[in-house]
Amino acid sequence: MRFLFFIGIMRIFLNHKRHNRCTKGFCFLLCLLWFSNLIGQEEKPKPYQLSGYIKNLQSAYVIDNVNPFVASKKLVISDNLLHNRLNFKYFLNDNWTLKTDLRNRFFWGDQPQLPIGVYSEQLDLANDYFDLSYEWSDASGVAFQSMIDRAYLEYASDDWEVRLGRQRINWGISTLWNPNDIFNAYNFADFDYEERPGSDAIRVKYYPNFSSSIELAASMADSLEATTIAAKGGFNVKGYDVQLLAGFAENDWVFGGGWAGNIKGASLKGEFSTFTPVDTGKTSVAITFNLDYQFKNSLYANAGFLYNSLGRTSGDLSQLFNLEISAKNLYPFRYTVFTQFGYPLGSLSNLGGAIVYSPVESQAIFFTPTFTYSLRQNLDLDIVGQILFNDDGMKYTSPVQAGFLRVKWSY
Repeated sequence: MRFLFFIGIMRIFLNHKRHNRCTKGFCFLLCLLWFSNLIGQEEKPKPYQLSGYIKNLQSAYVIDNVNPFVASKKLVISDNLLHNRLNFKYFLNDNWTLKTDLRNRFFWGDQPQLPIGVYSEQLDLANDYFDLSYEWSDASGVAFQSMIDRAYLEYASDDWEVRLGRQRINWGISTLWNPNDIFNAYNFADFDYEERPGSDAIRVKYYPNFSSSIELAASMADSLEATTIAAKGGFNVKGYDVQLLAGFAENDWVFGGGWAGNIKGASLKGEFSTFTPVDTGKTSVAITFNLDYQFKNSLYANAGFLYNSLGRTSGDLSQLFNLEISAKNLYPFRYTVFTQFGYPLGSLSNLGGAIVYSPVESQAIFFTPTFTYSLRQNLDLDIVGQILFNDDGMKYTSPVQAGFLRVKWSY
């Protein structure tokens, strides 16, 4: 009977052209649950894990006014986000695990007052192949999203790992930018999404020995041109962890690699990837490296560089937050350097920040100071700033200043 049910669901998923991605996503989840239930009956169920957090993020933006019909030179935008995350993991037996993570976000303020449907459409862009979310907004300045951003079944043994479903395929090594992260690149300016985006994909990983691995992964898409299929190998050379990857990523042939090691107590990390479009054959390159060090007085320092052949050599940072991020276009400019620091002010607080500089005509600088304080063991307070600077030829100006206050309770 279970087998007939599974076949029926798969027929809907594969053959019924009238169903949209939301319906397909629902059928896909049913298949995962059905298969995990069948496996779980082989042995007694293992304990499950349930964790998560609730956090409130208040944000304020001060931006240059570009509307000639408004007298004020600056516009102030204020928003609030209440965010609840549920992480559920069920151990079916010693080898099989089912993981499902749900994020519920409730927005109100100035930005959700965009025309009805516009703000919710922006939220829906976070989905992958399957539409595993629900969005709603109205003209009063209120919006809501409920989204499953992890939903996979995993098999793990001594030598093998297999995952099927929405997962994060983390091939990046470097601290700030990851040209090797070809499945689910992320914007480092989005500090509030610690878990980072996932992909609807299958991933198979094999460990020939304790210091090497071979990994194959493929994402789901409507066409071959939109999918990502790649292989990665990792090994150790004279104390350095090295990886090489090759494959096909959204109509580009990709080849890349990365490394991580130590030089006299400092950590050296780097990555590179080349992208050659199938139709034009014009190759683009993304290269990054960083060196970080922990001093005896507990000061943490990190410095690095990014070369993005697709980046601009002119312009300013005004569109940083609207940049369409991908592994081959991680920052707006061709050359960028950054420095980052962190210093504990005591056992409960930490002061940090980062400065990102691009040597273009506008001398663009992105500055983000941070302060964290532990109110209790599972209750944290964060204050974050994001300030953009551009040189207009006579002086530095700041078109955007943003401040964030976040309280997070974990359970």
